[in-house]
Order: sequence, then structure tokens, then C-alpha cells
Amino acid sequence: MTETDDKQDKTIPFFPDHFMTEFWVAVVIILIAVAVGVGGMIYPIGLGDPADELNTPDHIKAEWYFLALYQLLKLVPKTAGVLIPIIGIIIVAVWPFIDKKPDSKQQKRIRLIGTVLFMIILIAMTIWGGMS
Repeated sequence: MTETDDKQDKTIPFFPDHFMTEFWVAVVIILIAVAVGVGGMIYPIGLGDPADELNTPDHIKAEWYFLALYQLLKLVPKTAGVLIPIIGIIIVAVWPFIDKKPDSKQQKRIRLIGTVLFMIILIAMTIWGGMS
């Protein structure tokens, strides 16, 4: 036997073998989807009261990662509450292209203090927004 004969013996043909395997997987998935649909038609689940777009329930809260931004909107006018985070993101994105001089120890310390202060304010506003 040659080397090409060994490779042909180890391969599996696509059409009947692999095709039929994928066909039966597709049939099972379709049957599961049909069973879920029929089950939903036989035993429907009620949605509850219709939504009232003019009345927000008290228990509705933003996700935790938006609480600080919502708290900022409560503290400042809406235009400033929207522009402050956008301007902050732009400054953080553009800063490396503007500041190209080497850092001194004093600049590193100022940056560290500013970062720690920002994180403390962000965490405090997130907790405050969660409590309010």
C-alpha cells in the first residue's frame, strides 16, 4: 500500500456520513422547537398587567453600572449630566496623543491621586444611586 491509500482509508466521505449526521441534528432541533411552540399554545403563560408608559413603578432601578450616571443626572442639569461623561471619555481617549513629555514623580503622584479620587466619587455615587 502506498501513502495515498492510507490517507484515503482514514478519511470519511462527506455525503452520506457527515451529511446524515447534520441532517439528524437539524431534525432534532426542529422537533424541539415545534414541541416548545405546541406546549406554549396549549399552556400559555400570562404576561400580567399591560404596561403603563405614564407610570413607572417605584421598584424599577437602572442596572448597577448606570447608577452613578443616573445620580449625576439628578444632581446637575440634564445637558451637563449628558455632556460631562462624554467630555470625560473624549479627554481620556485623546490624552495620550496630547501629553508626550516624560513623566516626573510629581505628575505620577497627581495622576494617582486624581484616579483614586475619581474612583471614590464613582463608587460613592453608585452606592448613593442604589440607595435612592
